Amino acid sequence: MADPSSYRPKPGQIPDSPGVYKFRDDHRRVIYVGKAKNLRQRLANYFQDLAGLHPRTRTMVTTAASVEWTVVSTEVEALQLEYSWIKEYDPRFNVKYRDDKSYPYLAVTLNEEFPRVQVMRGAKKKGVRYFGPYGHAWAIRETVDLMLRVFPVRTCSAGVFKNAERTGRPCLLGYIGKCSAPCVGRVSPQEHRELAEDFCDFMAGRTGTYIRRLEKDMMTAAEDLEYERAARLRDDAGALKRAMEKSAVVLADATDADLIAVAEDELEAALQIFHVRGGRVRGQRGWVTDKVEAVDTSGLVEHALQQLYGEERGDAVPKEVLVPALPEQAEAVAQWLAERRGSHVSLRIPQRGDKKDLMVTVQRNAQQALGLHKTKRASDLTTRSRALEEIAEALGLDTAPLRIECYDISHLQGDDVVASMVVFEDGLARKSEYRRFQIKGFEGQDDVRSMHEVIGRRFRRYLQDKERTGEWEEPVAPAAPAAPGSAGPAPSGPVPAPAASAAPGGEEGEPREDDGRPKRFAYPPQLVVVDGGQPQVAAARRALDELGIDDIAVCGLAKRLEEVWLPDEDDPVVLPRSSEGLYLLQRVRDEAHRFAIAYQRTKRAKRIRSSPLDDVPGLGDTRKQALIKHFGSVKKLRQATVDDICQVPGIGRRTAESVAAALAAAAPAAPAVNTATGEIMEEDDGDTS
Repeated sequence: MADPSSYRPKPGQIPDSPGVYKFRDDHRRVIYVGKAKNLRQRLANYFQDLAGLHPRTRTMVTTAASVEWTVVSTEVEALQLEYSWIKEYDPRFNVKYRDDKSYPYLAVTLNEEFPRVQVMRGAKKKGVRYFGPYGHAWAIRETVDLMLRVFPVRTCSAGVFKNAERTGRPCLLGYIGKCSAPCVGRVSPQEHRELAEDFCDFMAGRTGTYIRRLEKDMMTAAEDLEYERAARLRDDAGALKRAMEKSAVVLADATDADLIAVAEDELEAALQIFHVRGGRVRGQRGWVTDKVEAVDTSGLVEHALQQLYGEERGDAVPKEVLVPALPEQAEAVAQWLAERRGSHVSLRIPQRGDKKDLMVTVQRNAQQALGLHKTKRASDLTTRSRALEEIAEALGLDTAPLRIECYDISHLQGDDVVASMVVFEDGLARKSEYRRFQIKGFEGQDDVRSMHEVIGRRFRRYLQDKERTGEWEEPVAPAAPAAPGSAGPAPSGPVPAPAASAAPGGEEGEPREDDGRPKRFAYPPQLVVVDGGQPQVAAARRALDELGIDDIAVCGLAKRLEEVWLPDEDDPVVLPRSSEGLYLLQRVRDEAHRFAIAYQRTKRAKRIRSSPLDDVPGLGDTRKQALIKHFGSVKKLRQATVDDICQVPGIGRRTAESVAAALAAAAPAAPAVNTATGEIMEEDDGDTS
C-alpha cells in the first residue's frame, strides 16, 4: 500500500487549466482516468487526509504510485480525451458498464453494391445503417417479414446471392415477391439501393409519406378498375401499419429522443435506455456496472453518455437526451454530443407530461434489471462459495459460515420497537426460518439494549430446545452478570418461554411442527450479523457470553461505509469493494432491514386502526360496523345509553352492556387541546375497524 504523499506533486507544478489526469500503479499500469475543469483543484482533493476520503477513493490513491496529467484547451476536449483513455487503458477504478446481454440490431449494409437487410450483433461496422437494439431477434424478423411486401430488399447471404447469380434462378423470396431479385437482374443496382434507402427512411420514423402514397395509389388503381393491384396495395399498406403497431406510440409529437434511467445501491448500478424515434420506442438496452469509484447519479449518467455515444455519429445521436440527473459539466457534455451529431442536442431532465411519464417506466425497468442481476449473482453456486470463504477468511473463522443469522431493530421515534431475524443458509435466504420480535423488556428507544434483549431471547430459546431434545444436558453458567435491562442469565432448569417471544414470521409465515407448535430454535448459526457498529456488536456478544455460548462468531455491518466490526476490536475490517463476501453480508443486512421495517409498519398500522370496540368479547366486524353506521361515530356511541345500543339490529342487552362498559373504560380523561390556538379539538373517530 503506497503513501499518497510519496508521489504527491507540488501545488505549483499542477496547472489550473482544464485537463485529464491518470493515476498509475507501481507497474506503470493506468488504474484511474479523470477529467477536471481545474486540474490543481481537482488533484488536491485526492491528497488530503486519508480518513476524509471516500473508501473507494482511499483504495485508489493507496494503490497508485504516480499521477500525471495532460492539459487541454476546453472542457469538451477533456471529455473526449477522457473517453479515449478509458477505452484505451481500461482502468480498474473507472466505472465500466457491461451489457447484461448481446442485443440484436436490424442492420442494412449500405456499404455493399446490393444492400442487405439482416440481424446483426456485436461491434458496429462502418457503412452499415443500424436500427434498434431489439429485445429479441424474432421481433426483428417479424418486422422485416411485414415490410418486405413493400420494400423487397435482399435478405440472403453472400453465398446464396452468388449461387443465384450463377444459376440465373432467384431464391424462394424472389418467386413470392418478397425480394426484388437483383441477383438475376430484375432490378438495377441503383433501383435496389433506392429500395434499401426507402426501407431505412421508414425504419427511421418517416412512415406517413409511404402509407399515404400507397393509399393514393390504391385509390387510383380502384378508379382505373385495376382491382387486383388495388387489393395488393391495400395489403401492403396494412402490412406497414402492422409493422408500426409493433412499436407503440409513446410520445405524440414524433420526438427523437433517448431516455436514460439509473437504479443504484452502494455497490452496483443498473442503467436502462429507451431509444424513441418518431415518437415510438424503437429499441431498449441495459447495462450493469460495479461502482468501483466514488460516483453519484450524475457521474453514472456522464459515464453512460460517453459509452453510449462515444463511437456514434450523425442521426445515431438523437436530438434529445433525457436523463435523471445532469452531469457535473452538463454544458460541455451537451456540446460534445452536438459535435458528434452535427447539430444541436438537448440534454435535460424531463419535468412534466408524457416524457416524464415515460421516464418513470424506464426507471422501473432499471430497478427490475438491478434486482434481476442481483438474483442471478446470488444464485450462482461458485459465487456463493467464494463469498462464504471470503467471509471466513476476513473474520478469522475456522470454517465457512454455512448458516448466517442477521438481526435488525426498527421503530418509529421510539414507538412500536421491533426486531427481525433473517437466515441465510449456503448463501441463500431461508424465509421459512425468519422470525420477528417485539421489544417488551423496556419502553423507549435504545437500539443497543434492544439488540441485547433480542439476541438473549433467541439463544435462550436455542438452549431451551437443546435441553428439551436431550442435546444439552447441563446449561453453562453465565460468563458475567446480566446488564440492567438485559435478558438475564441462563436458567438452571427448564427455561420458560419469554412473555413475548418470536412472533410468527410475517408475510413468509412461521413453519410449525406436526403438533402445531412453532418450529424449534435448535439450529445454531456459525455467524451472527447485526445491523450496526461497535455498540450493537458488543451488546450481541455480551448476550451470548451471559448464556455461556462461545462458539458462535459475531460481527456487525455499519451501513454508512460498509465496514465490518468485530467484538473487542477498535478498528473495522474493510473488505475489498469487489469482494463477494461483502456483497453477501450486504444482502443479508438489507434483507433483515426490509423484514424489520415491514413488521414495524404492520404493527403501526394495526395500532392506528385499533378501537375500544376491539376489546368487547364476541363483537365481530359486522356488528361493529352496524354500531358505527347506526350512531355515526364512536363519540356518539359513547354518549348512547344501553337501551339506545339495544336498538341496533343484532345487538342484545348483554352485548350492549359490554359495549357501554368498554367505551366508558376507554373514555379520554380530558378533551384534546390545540396547543397553538388553545382550541378544544372535537373528537371524530368514525373509522374503527
